[in-house]
Amino acid sequence: MTHADENTAATTIPEEHRADVETLWEYHNMHHELRPCDVGIGLGSHDLGVAIIATDLYHRGLYPLLVFTGANAPTTVERFPRGEAVHYAEYATEHGVPADAVLVEPAATNTQQNFELTRELLGERGITMRSAIVMSRPYQQRRAYATAKKLWPDVDIVCASNPLDLDTYVRSIGDVNKVISMLIGDTQRIRVYAERGFAIPQDVPYGVDAAYERLVQAGYISRLLEQ
Repeated sequence: MTHADENTAATTIPEEHRADVETLWEYHNMHHELRPCDVGIGLGSHDLGVAIIATDLYHRGLYPLLVFTGANAPTTVERFPRGEAVHYAEYATEHGVPADAVLVEPAATNTQQNFELTRELLGERGITMRSAIVMSRPYQQRRAYATAKKLWPDVDIVCASNPLDLDTYVRSIGDVNKVISMLIGDTQRIRVYAERGFAIPQDVPYGVDAAYERLVQAGYISRLLEQ
């Protein structure tokens, strides 16, 4: 196999798993209609697409204030050594978002903390939030929504991600196994986090559950929680 072949293999969804991966990808997309909100919130991760869509939606006038939240995780420290939120904010200001329209929450290390610390930050500045556009990796939308509604039941939450199709997204990340494993991890967390009281329950259709089980059996387990 040539180097080019290896690169293609690293970003190509195996055909025997494609239907199941597409099922999970579609499940996590909330398909929310975008509308103006009080605040935009970009959740930190390894995916610069969060900063890209957050910057785009600011320029489209969908919110006057943008908060980036996130410290580092083992999967992000090499790419974003100064912290996820810091790098996202740098991207936004370098692409025309005024510095005074961007807040940085640099300490959160999980999704629950993203929301808790963002609310603290806004509260310190006397900012009332009745609605928010929450931007995340595509496959984190449903979990982000469920977590936000648990913590902020009275806030109108709209979810958004950089609008890439599945194959383009995999190529942008450069590692198909990582993407599938993250999809599996987020699917597991939909149920587990609701059971633990971290998120509101979400319906998991039979087809989603079956696709999840087949991909777990295929070995995509690196992001699974121990239970």
